[in-house]
Amino acid sequence: MADKTKKNLSKTMTGKTLPDKKKHISTLISAAVGLLVMVLIQQYVFKTSSYDKQLMQAANEINKSCPVMVDHETRLDNAIALPDNVFQYNYTLVNLEKKDINIPEIKNYLKPKILNTIKTNPDLKFFRDHKTTMSYSYNDKNGIYLFKLTFTADQYK
Repeated sequence: MADKTKKNLSKTMTGKTLPDKKKHISTLISAAVGLLVMVLIQQYVFKTSSYDKQLMQAANEINKSCPVMVDHETRLDNAIALPDNVFQYNYTLVNLEKKDINIPEIKNYLKPKILNTIKTNPDLKFFRDHKTTMSYSYNDKNGIYLFKLTFTADQYK
């Protein structure tokens, strides 16, 4: 009977029995460990690398002067840093509509010119040094997607 009285007295004084307190503490510890694991995963798995940040800064710098006419047919609308070390320039062919364009012909015309620029332009050395995939996306004057040319480090080294 004395044990029963002690248990009831303990329960009356704290509102919980000793096993309930242990469960509560165990739950709090588990929650804290879970939160710590989530923070560590966010910091190490989803962390933006310093090079990714540099790519984003490069895009931001280019975008400060956009849109800008590159020639009488082509406007650079913006640049974006994409996942997996990809940098993309987005262009508009300002005088052309998709229905009037021979896409394979334009791609064949642009591909060697752009590749040569990537290989030789001193302003693109930063991208070459980091083996960045360079992507060039084109829309017509109405904003309709036309095509994309993509160049990997293996193509421009």
